[in-house]
Amino acid sequence: MTADHTRAPVLEALDAYRRKGHLSFTPPGHKQARGADPAVREVLGDAVFHGDVLASGGLDDRLTRGRVLQRAQELMADAVHAEHTFFSTCGSSLSVKAAMLSVAGPHEKLLIGRDAHKSVVAGLIISGIEPVWVEPRWDAERHLAHPPSAEDFDRAFDAHPDARGALVTSPTPYGGCAGLRAVAEVCHRRSRPLIVDEAWGAHLPFHPDLPSWAMDAGADICVTSIHKMGSGLEQGSVFHLQGDRVPPALLGMRADLLGTTSPSVLIFAGLDGWRRQMALHGEKLMGGALELAAEVRSAIEEIDGLHVNGRDDFCGPGLSDDLDPLPGVIDLDGLGITGFQAADWLREHRQIDAHLVDHRRIGAQITHGDDRETTGQLLEALRDLARAARGLPRAPRVEMPSPAELRMEQAVLPRDAFFGPAEDVPVARAAGRVAAEMITPYPPGIPAVLPGERLTEPVLAYLRTGLAAGMHLPDPTDPELGTVRVLAEDAE
Repeated sequence: MTADHTRAPVLEALDAYRRKGHLSFTPPGHKQARGADPAVREVLGDAVFHGDVLASGGLDDRLTRGRVLQRAQELMADAVHAEHTFFSTCGSSLSVKAAMLSVAGPHEKLLIGRDAHKSVVAGLIISGIEPVWVEPRWDAERHLAHPPSAEDFDRAFDAHPDARGALVTSPTPYGGCAGLRAVAEVCHRRSRPLIVDEAWGAHLPFHPDLPSWAMDAGADICVTSIHKMGSGLEQGSVFHLQGDRVPPALLGMRADLLGTTSPSVLIFAGLDGWRRQMALHGEKLMGGALELAAEVRSAIEEIDGLHVNGRDDFCGPGLSDDLDPLPGVIDLDGLGITGFQAADWLREHRQIDAHLVDHRRIGAQITHGDDRETTGQLLEALRDLARAARGLPRAPRVEMPSPAELRMEQAVLPRDAFFGPAEDVPVARAAGRVAAEMITPYPPGIPAVLPGERLTEPVLAYLRTGLAAGMHLPDPTDPELGTVRVLAEDAE
């Protein structure tokens, strides 16, 4: 039977709930906004509260006989050529953990690109899975990681034939994409599943000029954040499944272990509505976004001191296999300022928020939600930034390690180090000790230090100088990095 993508089961059920005048004596306690604080209602609007109902015993009956959520998930799977789709209201941080737990268990090995998001490391800590790190392809000139190659995963499987599967991040937050078909073939020759953390790729299935997306490339499980490049609400994530290497019931059970029993129907509605929007109009919307992004890229190239990274920068031997042009990564090296300085100046002086920020770049993400008015404001702000850069303080120096220096020994499993006996030591004396915490520049959220890694001075110097230059480190015990949490010496 052909799927009817004009339907939106969650949105339709919410509408029916309102029209029938249901009176709830269940959570949530705000009772359709009536009990909410007036000041909160004024800021948020009552529509938020009207859409905030129970998933079962509200949106659907207590036995979910209307199959509201199930029908919405089936339509999502059909829209993106997957066999099964699961909704998550806890972001892809939950989805990727569920995927990992469905492939490997405690003390089993999983091949993972070392450019993984911190949520993957959290999954290792929770599960006790043993990571086999697969090195990214490092661009030493731009100090940037690109996804590992199929050959890298092949060699890792040869060295660890007992690994239960592999996980690769593609696209990266910078837009670099892995050769997913080749990586999937490497896994499937060994009857092993491939997980793709495609949090930044929700839009990829909907236009032929975008890089291939994970399900079409043969991945077994794909995790996607609809809120990043789609138009869902924050925390809206889906994970897709195909093939018989991971049973759908097992994946659902692992997700149930981690997920909330009080999911947000508002987030479900955002996922459902986005799927309908893309299924009906996705190619046109994505085509417009691609045209707009190309115009913006050309205009930025005309601003002295700015360069938008493109295929010539990010793709080729030893780099990414493909590039998504929509993240719009702008190199500021020609202005002599850091991404931290640029992001702060744009927010303070032009009310422009950049997402991706590092020691020499900012990201100006273009989606189907942009138009020439929004991009015009962006371009004017960037021109102003280029003029103002001459008057900004000299950029603090960030001591960037070489690719070889970035890689530290995984001396202890992440779980054992995180939960082991630990102490806080001055950062000046931390080199040589085993980390008992994550330290993650954010965004993009790729940990520089993992629990269980033996700390080295080049990495510590990078973090100290990065912090002084404006880097955001949300997860160390000491946010000022005066001390580092390390494994007690007798536990190493």
